[in-house]
Parts: sequence; C-alpha cells; structure tokens
Amino acid sequence: MRSSRLAMTVALACTLAISTGCQSEERPVDRTPLPTVAALPYICDHIPLRAVELMTGVRNPLVRGYFDLSIAEGVGAGSCVVYQRDGERLKVLLIDLTPGGYPGEVQDALDGGALPLPEIVPGAIGSYFGRASGENNAAFGLLVRGKAELSVQLEYGVKGRDNAADVLALMKLIAPKLITSASAPSPSASATPKGK
Repeated sequence: MRSSRLAMTVALACTLAISTGCQSEERPVDRTPLPTVAALPYICDHIPLRAVELMTGVRNPLVRGYFDLSIAEGVGAGSCVVYQRDGERLKVLLIDLTPGGYPGEVQDALDGGALPLPEIVPGAIGSYFGRASGENNAAFGLLVRGKAELSVQLEYGVKGRDNAADVLALMKLIAPKLITSASAPSPSASATPKGK
C-alpha cells in the first residue's frame, strides 16, 4: 500500500513537472515592430534577418535563394525562401522578384479588399492584406513598378502580431533595394491626365 501511494505521488509530481515545463516553454509574443532601417545581417544578401525573425518567429532560419539585380534590363530577378529548421522544414516566408510586373494584379487585389501600399518606390503601385480567415496568420504584399514585380508571401506569421503590418514593413525595407532605379516606372502610374 505504501509503495503504491509512493508511486502515485511520484507520478503526480512528474505530471506537474511536465505540465509546468510545457507552460514555461511557451514564449510570450514578441510584438517588437520591424526595424525601419535595413541593417546587417542579411539573408539572400538583401533581406534583414532581424525583420524576418520577428515576423516569422523563427530564429536562425534555414534560407535558400538569391537575387540577381543585373539581369532583365536592370529589373532583376530572384527569390528568397525561409524555412523552419526543425521538424518538417516548413516554408514560412517567400520573397520573389520577377521581371514581369502587371498592375492589373494589384488592382484585382485592391478590388478584392486588399489595402493599397503607400508609395515606397516612385512610380510603383502595390497592395497588401492578411488572410481573412486568419489561417496560419498569413499575409501577402505585392509591388509593381514598370517591368518589376516584388511579392512578399508570409505563409506562417506569428499569432498575436499584426501580420499584414509586418508584410508592409518588410516591403518598405527591401523594395528600394530590389526594385532598382533602373526599372521603368509603371505606365499607368506615370501617365499625365489630359488637360493638365
């Protein structure tokens, strides 16, 4: 009887230790705003690591990709993919630069309820939004200038952060570098209305 009571006490103590341990492993949400100035260290040579860690919650992420800003008539192309290191190496963030911007994509997103990006790069138009269902705390941004298109796709954001605001802040940090001054302004953005 005494050994059975001792076994139950040990089992209860272990259960409490495990549940307390699990509770202490939960980290509070880091709501620190993304930096307003890009600073070292960078991933993929152009993306500030600190901003990526804040918006994804992944420290020391696994990163694949690069950008070549000397191709496609000065527009550039490339991508940067960020994964979690542990578990199934889940893709959490994709940043994509393509030489094929279509202002109609931005307008479609705006018509669908996305918010307009402020003017980050002269002559560019853009949109951003958080997934309405809140699924995976995902958020997306798109910026088009001439023949250049830059997208930020946050597939898994941090619960408790403003994920759409994080996408906007990252776009402000990286667009001036990635959408270069060599890219032509968007024809619709630079057209002068008749009579002016």
